[in-house]
Amino acid sequence: MKQLTYSLLALTLFASCSSSIKRVYVLSKGPATVDEAAKTISAKDGTGHEEKVVNYTDATTTIQLDAPGGKTSVTLTDKGLYVLNVKNDTIIGALQNYTAPKLQQNLLTQDDLKMKIDSLQQLVAGKIASKEKNFFILPNQAVKITDNLEAIIVTPYHQMRSAEKVDGQAPEVYRFYSIREIRETIGKLEELTKPTTAAEPAKK
Repeated sequence: MKQLTYSLLALTLFASCSSSIKRVYVLSKGPATVDEAAKTISAKDGTGHEEKVVNYTDATTTIQLDAPGGKTSVTLTDKGLYVLNVKNDTIIGALQNYTAPKLQQNLLTQDDLKMKIDSLQQLVAGKIASKEKNFFILPNQAVKITDNLEAIIVTPYHQMRSAEKVDGQAPEVYRFYSIREIRETIGKLEELTKPTTAAEPAKK
């Protein structure tokens, strides 16, 4: 009877913890120091993109931040998957369709380029992020992305072209960019819209 009681208690505790799990992707520029037990995260404005994944099981979790954006705290109340931005840079993302490799055009028309530039500029301005499944994450901000703890997060400066279906279901994939990364892309696309000058004939 005691063994059964202990087993039921263990199952109850497991169910209680799993029902309140908050899985947090911590995105930083340079390494971040994460103390899971003390619920503190510190980061400096270093070089390169870094990420860590931390799980919290409290019903309400308050994390103290010491980051380039200043000292503050964030409180997580709902279970689910979060992105926490401790970069001194805005992070932008959205739900993506990666069920199959996309067929890409070998050549983009000028209209295609202008539409893509306009779309990216709206994204930078936060005009698209108001739509469902689009995210505009400021420094020192944590945003809940989904209830699905197994969703795939593709972080800035990483690439992903396709993902396999699981039990016939399309994977839940979110792609994130730093705002600096998007601005660099806009600059490259704008270069492609500039008229090219014909090469001068070689002098005899």
